[in-house]
Amino acid sequence: MHVAIVSDTICPWCYIGKRRFERANAGRPVDLAVEWRPYQLNPDMPAEGVERLPYLVAKFGSEERVAEIFTTIEQAGEAEGIQFVFDQIGRTPNTVDSHRLIEFAGQRGAQDGVVEALFRRYFEQGEDISDHGVLTAAGVDGGLDEAELRRYLDGSDGVEEIKRESEAASRAGISGVPCFIFERRYAVTGAQTPDVFERVFELAAAAKFETSAESPPASI
Repeated sequence: MHVAIVSDTICPWCYIGKRRFERANAGRPVDLAVEWRPYQLNPDMPAEGVERLPYLVAKFGSEERVAEIFTTIEQAGEAEGIQFVFDQIGRTPNTVDSHRLIEFAGQRGAQDGVVEALFRRYFEQGEDISDHGVLTAAGVDGGLDEAELRRYLDGSDGVEEIKRESEAASRAGISGVPCFIFERRYAVTGAQTPDVFERVFELAAAAKFETSAESPPASI
């Protein structure tokens, strides 16, 4: 079963959604082909990023509101075994290079491990995931070759493609992430609870079976 997950690497609900999706899939007799696709929550973010707290206050209105939002996220994260360290994150980064890393990892069958490493380093270790040293370390965590990865990150391959795909996702109606697209047919938006994912797994599996049953036999 194919599942495309549209997400941004600085989205805490994307990290929580990943955990809940994994819990829903645990023990299921279904082979999944999971593909992580890029989305930029802040497409106009400067390449060097911005100081995090002033940016969040401008976005949400006050430090008190920011604290309320973070408390809700931290509580949801704890339930999934995630220890957010928002107080250690000094800057909100531009995410283009992190998405380039994920795309590079996908070409080598290592996307999931790299996505996990990026989330962990940003949200649980407070590291700057626009820094090429941090990105290289995350890639190595996920099983990529360090020298090859450094050469790739030092270039510009994939930059425009990431931007175009993120813009295309917005034009297609995706206005928030994570967005899980099952079999290119059923979309689930947000970090839904495992029972929601379980129902969609069943729906997508049934639809795939029906489509397969209706299809003419392949020529041999």
